Amino acid sequence: MTEKPRAADPGSTGSAPGGSATAGQGAGEEPRVVIRDKRKIGKTTERAVTDTSAADAAADAPAEGLVEESEVVVDEIEGEADAPVSGPPVVDAPAQASEESAPANALLGAELESLRAELEERTRDVQRVSAEYANYRKRVDRDRSLVQEQATGTVLTALLPILDDLDRAREHGDLVGPFGSVADQLTAALGKFGLTAFGEQGDPFDPTRHEAVAHQTSADVTEPTCVQVMRRGYQLGERLLRPALVAVADPE
Repeated sequence: MTEKPRAADPGSTGSAPGGSATAGQGAGEEPRVVIRDKRKIGKTTERAVTDTSAADAAADAPAEGLVEESEVVVDEIEGEADAPVSGPPVVDAPAQASEESAPANALLGAELESLRAELEERTRDVQRVSAEYANYRKRVDRDRSLVQEQATGTVLTALLPILDDLDRAREHGDLVGPFGSVADQLTAALGKFGLTAFGEQGDPFDPTRHEAVAHQTSADVTEPTCVQVMRRGYQLGERLLRPALVAVADPE
């Protein structure tokens, strides 16, 4: 195989291997070096290749030794890490993230306390409003009942003179026949509204329910007693519509 001629160093002289310099070459011209390779490809070349592979393997041998030594060192370090550690326990220092989250936790705690206080205040407001509404409903119901009772009492009071006439007619025996039936039905209808009559002869005198128009003494009584009823009294439930007019007899 012939390689491309290359220029030789101007300062060097002599012959190159595998070739010779021209004798008649002038001093001003550069000498030309020609290299001729007359080797044949055969067993010698294969041996060279084999030697090269052996050299590469030899170069790799130290590296493998280093890897093995490194692996031994790593195993020794792991063994030392697995060995129990004697002495006081080591407490890790708190992480920086925990230190940074402390102000945030404090802020959340303050906000939570504020929300709890606001919730308690709103709960008290709701309870107060509920109590006020319950009292309002009771007051309205009581007032409604009172107004209804007053209206009923006003109507019944206007009918009391009619009842007095019926009582006088009954005493004289005039309530007979159909007229007596109408009087009884009227009395029963008014009784459904809560109208009750009181004041009978022989009842103990009660100044809150009786109005004394006559006074006398008697040996037949042991306490003030109504001996005569001139006009019966009426009440609507617990409400007094009209007191009874009576004559009272005191013991002697």
